Amino acid sequence: MNTAASKQEPTGSAKLLIDLGPLLVFFITNFAAPVPPIMKIFVATGAFMVAMVAAMIFSAIRYRHISPLLWFSGVMVVILGGLTIWLHNETFIKVKPTIYYLFVGVLLGFGLWRDKPLLKLVLGSAYPGLTDEGWRKLTRNWALFFALMALINEAVWRNFSTDTWVGFKLWGAIPLTFLFAAANIPMLLRHGLTTDKADLAEPGPVE
Repeated sequence: MNTAASKQEPTGSAKLLIDLGPLLVFFITNFAAPVPPIMKIFVATGAFMVAMVAAMIFSAIRYRHISPLLWFSGVMVVILGGLTIWLHNETFIKVKPTIYYLFVGVLLGFGLWRDKPLLKLVLGSAYPGLTDEGWRKLTRNWALFFALMALINEAVWRNFSTDTWVGFKLWGAIPLTFLFAAANIPMLLRHGLTTDKADLAEPGPVE
């Protein structure tokens, strides 16, 4: 069997469903769950865990592939979400984005230091024609963005209420991620990006 032919990368709406779907389930459940307010975060965390596993299964069945970042995010959701529910302590699910952002940021920075822009392995099909210099700059930009988002997440969950943190994730983190991806397009165009097959993309699951 030709492995390259059988394994595909999700794009467009399918990629959004896999990367963003579980988080939307979290938000909807946290808003609409018919439980006392103090319990909403725990019910939403359970729904988040189920949705993340479902997204991984869908990716495996439909595309015969689960990206490394989706694996990492999924494992963290299951472990930290499980601890959140088991210990009845919402700190674990709140710190999850920080761990994810720092891990990916450090990974990208290390690859850049070794002159191996790892982002090309993750987003290569999304940005056809991009030069090596373009990949280096894009990798640098995302590494810095993730470091900043880790700091912001820590500041929000440590200093504000759970509802404010959830609101930040919905109205702050998600829009900022997509705006940042869009803001890189002019630079990418200057470094060989061909727009006819380009797909606006972020490195992995939106946290």
